[in-house]
Amino acid sequence: MKRFENIIDTAIKECISDIHITGEHPVVSRKNGDIQFHGSLKWTHQEIDDLTKKLLTPLQLDRLRQEKSVDVSVSTSNARLRVNVFTTMRGISIAIRILPGHIPTIEELNLHPSLHDISKIKFGLVLICGGTGEGKTTTIAAIINDINNSHQAHIVTIEDPVEYRFQSKKSFIEQREIGPHTPSFKQGLIDVLREDADVIVVGELREGETMQLALNAAESGHLVIATMHAGSPEEAIYRMCNAVPVEAQTEVRNQLASTLAWITVQQLVYLEKAGQRVPILTIAHGTQAIKNIIRENKLNQINNAIDTSKNEGMFLSERYLTQYLNTRSAFTPYGKIFRPSAELSPDNFYQSPLTDEPQVKHGARYERRKASRPIVDVSESSDENVDNILDINDNISLHKIVEKLNKNSE
Repeated sequence: MKRFENIIDTAIKECISDIHITGEHPVVSRKNGDIQFHGSLKWTHQEIDDLTKKLLTPLQLDRLRQEKSVDVSVSTSNARLRVNVFTTMRGISIAIRILPGHIPTIEELNLHPSLHDISKIKFGLVLICGGTGEGKTTTIAAIINDINNSHQAHIVTIEDPVEYRFQSKKSFIEQREIGPHTPSFKQGLIDVLREDADVIVVGELREGETMQLALNAAESGHLVIATMHAGSPEEAIYRMCNAVPVEAQTEVRNQLASTLAWITVQQLVYLEKAGQRVPILTIAHGTQAIKNIIRENKLNQINNAIDTSKNEGMFLSERYLTQYLNTRSAFTPYGKIFRPSAELSPDNFYQSPLTDEPQVKHGARYERRKASRPIVDVSESSDENVDNILDINDNISLHKIVEKLNKNSE
């Protein structure tokens, strides 16, 4: 474990965003989007197996056995790590994303200051979009903390896994992780409508049913903030409208038009003047013009509507680069954003034994233990209790039952 911690310490100092460890292969890292091989760093298959056992809990190891991969968050070296453990031809491989040791602010992430306005929205849908590894989760964390520092609200997050840990300040924040705390985004969204939430944070909108539930929550007066894999506002809206059967698409378009408050699409791009990657944004607001385009299903007009609404704070990525990023005189360095930070007290995190799922091993499979009456052996019971303890589910041989009943009748 010490060797692993040393790698993380070095990665933080060198502003490395991702690390890949796999058996009998040089450790691989990613810095400013570029892959680097470290030939002097190699792990044996057994060393990786041993590290995996230290990183994962018994339940997480069970999930790895069943599904051949598992996503977890880990705290080490005063930093937060998002870790994916998966199986390959080389055995177990580990992909590590290094997260800031503290929750960064909108300014520290070099984002547009208008994102502070999201914390003032009382209800509706806010989408933070982009590809994998473009910083969507970190942007949402900054927005949540912005609300936490400025407003009284009950914030419930549904994440897979929990990456940033929040401490309640002005807002009361509760975090739920897929697996340990709720079986799915769908169930988490169903639950949250009975949990007196003001702000609902959804780690990712993927399935049509989850998208519809998020829209329902926004329509019922909640502020819903969610991430989505989409490269433009048009693509995000198209995905939501077409993720349901044809007969439901008109209803979804109307829901989306009435609830959409904000869409941000971000892409991390290396900027020479900054000397690091910075987010380039496309920003669209739920104006009347955008909502009419959605209702009328004229999504090809969205970019034009954004471009002609610059006075309302909207940007296409090209104009964002020229009119905002290129006019900035200074940027927060990557090393400051991802600096180590003291982890929250362990007393804040607790897994109740009441929610543990007993499991029974059947060969290579693990199943929930079936609820049934305790099995009682007739041979060890008194005669008068025989009638009371026999049950269709009891695993008692017929020979023992007949023998006991014959003896009782003598």
